Amino acid sequence: MIEYKSEKEIELIRESSLLVAKTLGEVAKVIRPGIKTIELDKIAEEFILDNGAKPGFKGYHGFNGTLCISPNEQVVHGIPGNRILKEGDIVSIDCGVLKNGFYGDCAYTFAIGEIDESVRRLLNVTYQCLLLGIEHAVEGNTLGDISFSIQNHAENAGYTVVRELVGHGLGRNLHEAPEVPNFGKKGKGLTLRKGLVIAIEPMINLGKRFVVQEKDGWTIRTSDREPSAHYEHTIAIGNEKADVLSSFSYIIEALKSNINNKLIIE
Repeated sequence: MIEYKSEKEIELIRESSLLVAKTLGEVAKVIRPGIKTIELDKIAEEFILDNGAKPGFKGYHGFNGTLCISPNEQVVHGIPGNRILKEGDIVSIDCGVLKNGFYGDCAYTFAIGEIDESVRRLLNVTYQCLLLGIEHAVEGNTLGDISFSIQNHAENAGYTVVRELVGHGLGRNLHEAPEVPNFGKKGKGLTLRKGLVIAIEPMINLGKRFVVQEKDGWTIRTSDREPSAHYEHTIAIGNEKADVLSSFSYIIEALKSNINNKLIIE
């Protein structure tokens, strides 16, 4: 059942989503070759707690991290630990918070130092897919319009779309109806209207689209171990354009002063 949000509720989701954005900005200040993923997780958890909120992922169905940290061939749901990021890696970092009874959710794929040009292009195209999905998230369109725009752009660029994992509604719960696939047909699915809040999150692979789950029960990686990129915004459906409730601005500003990571996708 879809729960449409009031303007007041959307503002509370915006507050949570912007705290996620600021948390990822804190991560962006320190991410570099040689850092352990658990160190990033601790920074994020402390920042969220200091801002009067709770990590949205920690304890969710038993997940033990504040962040999902997924390097290279890992698509999503990577568990923070002792893995050390190295020059040439890319890493999707997904964060959620719970504040004032509402969740926020956002993800960004970072480049660690210099990366291959083929991977740089993957990141750029994946981010463009996110923007196209948001562009179609307006009243009167359908979920299929969002899905098709993402799939069409990714596949025309020579990449593949993960199908087992999708975007989602959110609000009082981290995952709510409807599901928001990154593949689909124009004009199909739910007709969008104001009050609907969704997370749009393209997950695009350099190689084949197929994925597998690691033995840890959480981490999803590409079956061929080729890199995957992932960007996510929380948005509210608008009349003429979507209202983006999360932001990458804090990440971008932090990366401008981070000498170890100059690649900025904006």
